[in-house]
Amino acid sequence: MIYPTRLAVLAAAAGAPVALLVAMQMADLWYAALAWPALVLVGVLVDAIGAIGARDVSVILALPRTASVGEEVEATVTVTMPGRGAPRRAEVAIASDALVDLVDDGRATVSLDKGRGAVVLPVETRRRGTARFGQVWVRWRGPLGLAWKGKRVASDASLAILPDIRPVHERGARIFQRHALQGLMTQLDRGDGTDFDTLVEFRSGMDRRAIDWKQSARHLKLHAKEYRTERNNQIVFAVDSGRQMSEPVAGVPRIDRAVAAMLLTGWVALKLGDRVALHSFDSRPRIASGLISGAGAFPELQRLAARIDYSGDETNYTYALTTLAARLTRRSMIVLFTEFTDLTSADFMIRATARLAQTHLLMVVVLRDEELEAIVDRAPRTSDDITRAVTAAALLKDRLLALTRLRHLGAHVIESEYDKVGDWLVQGYVDLKRRNLL
Repeated sequence: MIYPTRLAVLAAAAGAPVALLVAMQMADLWYAALAWPALVLVGVLVDAIGAIGARDVSVILALPRTASVGEEVEATVTVTMPGRGAPRRAEVAIASDALVDLVDDGRATVSLDKGRGAVVLPVETRRRGTARFGQVWVRWRGPLGLAWKGKRVASDASLAILPDIRPVHERGARIFQRHALQGLMTQLDRGDGTDFDTLVEFRSGMDRRAIDWKQSARHLKLHAKEYRTERNNQIVFAVDSGRQMSEPVAGVPRIDRAVAAMLLTGWVALKLGDRVALHSFDSRPRIASGLISGAGAFPELQRLAARIDYSGDETNYTYALTTLAARLTRRSMIVLFTEFTDLTSADFMIRATARLAQTHLLMVVVLRDEELEAIVDRAPRTSDDITRAVTAAALLKDRLLALTRLRHLGAHVIESEYDKVGDWLVQGYVDLKRRNLL
């Protein structure tokens, strides 16, 4: 590709007044007015011929193999122009799909030293999947700066965008250690649990309600029952992948925020000896996994989470949660990640969860609608601002009503900011486990 630079266009435009003046003063020699544009055109052609040929230019695009959704990674573009007439700089651009955002539309300038240079382009991942970078463009100026030469290079570079497990690496061990120091996770499974462990001689400070009077009468000494913390609890993560969960929050879909929190909590639950399962649904169930246990099963939970797809369907709570309840054969803790914006969908969700709450321990996790809160808190300046504020306030009121109805049903509700939902969920899970409600 060869085309004039801005300098060539400005040079040709600068000669227009002179050409007009010549044509007006010397009408018989009007063709002399064409000398300046022709001279600029010749300069462009000479500049294009003097520039390095496209065949001698190579472009290489390098990317990490994987990245987490919502993460910023670096794409490195390396340009090589062999030969003595290599320019000092070149411009590059990369193209990709909707799974990523490219800063400055993926354009950058490469400084060349002896015909070789590289530039780093930030790439922000937005959705899970495989982002493909099919083409790379590079262009450079000729020696006179009047002509661009360009080359388009096909690329097979790709980036696998996986569920965000950075909270597990960054905060998982710290959360685990913090609770271990409190004696929750390192306790010897003895104490205020629910499973009978052994019969011991009663000591001062023990709970008198633990005294076994029959065994005490038999041994002529006070004996008490000692319990251990129940393990092998069933934790089922029910992830709504419907239309409303696919909407972005701070540039990342709600469902990916939920998956990140789910993975962090699942990692802690597996470390504590509980069993974990994943259930994903939109208009119908999509993923219904079996229960897994042990810290070594976390990669399997990652693979299951990576299969959760984005959907444009409306969520069918009745079908999905009824199917989930039919699969569970014992009391379980169900963590439901969902989102609702109107009372109609909230009513369907509440009716479906009411049946679950009768048998299982239910926790509902939703993200705070910070956009609506910002509209309500913003000082209105026009009548349209007042209308928006009133509408937003009504939606927030309906939301609060729905969450209150869930709490009255016995569900534990977590409404959190998008960047703190993982911490709040782990804290809620640990609190329920400490209270032996699982």
